[in-house]
Amino acid sequence: MNKKLSHKSNELVLLRALFAEKEAQNNELQLTVDKLNDALKESEARYQSLLEKMQLARHRQFGASSESLPKEDCVFNEAEEVSSDTEDEDEEFEVEDNTSLKPHFKPKGRQRLPEDLPRERVIVDVPEEEKTCSCCQVALSSMGEDTSEKLVYVPAKLYVEVTVRPKYVCRLCETKGEKTTIVMATPPASIIPKGIATPSLLAQIITHKYHYALPLYRQESLFRQYGITLSRKTMSQWILRCADAFEPLMAHLKANLLTQPVLFADETTLTVLEDPKKKSYIWLYGCGSDRGGCAEHPGIVLFDYQDGSRGHDCPISYLSGYGGYLHVDGYSAYEKTDSILVGCLAHARRKFVEAENCLPKGRQGKGGKTQWALNWFQKIYRIEKEIKELSSESKYTIRQSQSKALLDTFKKWLDKSVTEVPPKSKLGEAIRYTLNQWSKLNRFIDDGQLSIDNNRAERSVRPFTVGRNNWLFSNTHRGARASAVLYSLIETAKANDCEPYAYLEYVLHEIPKLKSDDDLTHLLPWNIPKITRQDHNI
Repeated sequence: MNKKLSHKSNELVLLRALFAEKEAQNNELQLTVDKLNDALKESEARYQSLLEKMQLARHRQFGASSESLPKEDCVFNEAEEVSSDTEDEDEEFEVEDNTSLKPHFKPKGRQRLPEDLPRERVIVDVPEEEKTCSCCQVALSSMGEDTSEKLVYVPAKLYVEVTVRPKYVCRLCETKGEKTTIVMATPPASIIPKGIATPSLLAQIITHKYHYALPLYRQESLFRQYGITLSRKTMSQWILRCADAFEPLMAHLKANLLTQPVLFADETTLTVLEDPKKKSYIWLYGCGSDRGGCAEHPGIVLFDYQDGSRGHDCPISYLSGYGGYLHVDGYSAYEKTDSILVGCLAHARRKFVEAENCLPKGRQGKGGKTQWALNWFQKIYRIEKEIKELSSESKYTIRQSQSKALLDTFKKWLDKSVTEVPPKSKLGEAIRYTLNQWSKLNRFIDDGQLSIDNNRAERSVRPFTVGRNNWLFSNTHRGARASAVLYSLIETAKANDCEPYAYLEYVLHEIPKLKSDDDLTHLLPWNIPKITRQDHNI
């Protein structure tokens, strides 16, 4: 009996050992299967990520962009492209006035040429022999006239300004042999006292380069057409001298900027040949609307050049002590400033647009999570479009009653979708970016002065990037700083509805007359009369 129990006990131990061995093998196989599944999922995610990147690259290269217009400045056959779509564009400004023939005739509803342009009448009359009636042989009577307007272009006019300073001396002292003093007027104040450049010439060179993105070597060839030898080296030296003279005005503008309750900021790269291994940056800070600044709400756009740095020290230093609202993108360098950061819904939307563009053509616009998100952005932007012209108080009220509910709905959708979408996919990246920025993205409903996005900064930095595409780089750090100064004045003039050339010419006239401790308030673009090229006979 004991032998049978012992035998069964041994069999039980053996079975348990076999079972444990099989269980260990099964666990080992399950681990292997889990590892293979994880590897497969990782490979699929990597494949999907590469596929999305390829789709996005293909879309950027060949597809149409829904967020930006084509780069018209870079189109080689621009004339052919435009004329094929707008064959009647040439007649848009032509005005025919037949009111003298038909008192009740309604003129065509076409845009008139500016009234402040001078008019020169060109009379096209019939020959004298045709002013007699062929039947009655009686002189024809005048019954009015038919008029039309066309635009004439007169090329730039250059002339030499000869400054004459008469000299005076006492002849009686000369006859007595006494020492005499020559009396002569003091030379007019000038940015470049011993140079040939006048404020009008300097303003033209600066606006051509920094407003119209025309490099100096092209300006050199333009002056050569008028028989003027003006090297780019000379023009570069003039530009640097002007930028140095504008520094006090820049400091005044910055002081005004930092008193405003709401600012916007952005940054872009710049290559400087003096130190090509470092990537330099131009930082943009501004306030106000695109047009029409005033003393209470001025439009200010300032560029700050930093050599080889994109770190948080740059905005911290520039915005030292500023505690107002600051519109930014998702770049973390702004996090350490004292400002209250306001996010950019346009940046968040752009990431969902990229996710949509990564989908195969048959699936784009066919619903799904990406399309739901884009439809949400459309709703929130529609509200902003409707309240664009309202006061800050009215904007705040409508945002609280309408936009807040939309934001709550979107936040719930994001929280749910983040667990359902692969994190490395474009849609997953868009969702996680939006969630990470959420505290800043929904801040615009807290104050009617705030904007829903940072597009104001992107529009302001675009002229710099367009110019950079033409002149590609700066030779020196000093040249880059000068570019930042001159772009600042031009963009600030535009933000206050001042014609850049006229504003620069005005400032270049006035600055040499000032002393170091003089007030510069009268040179701020919102404090001067609205000036245009016509006011300066240009």
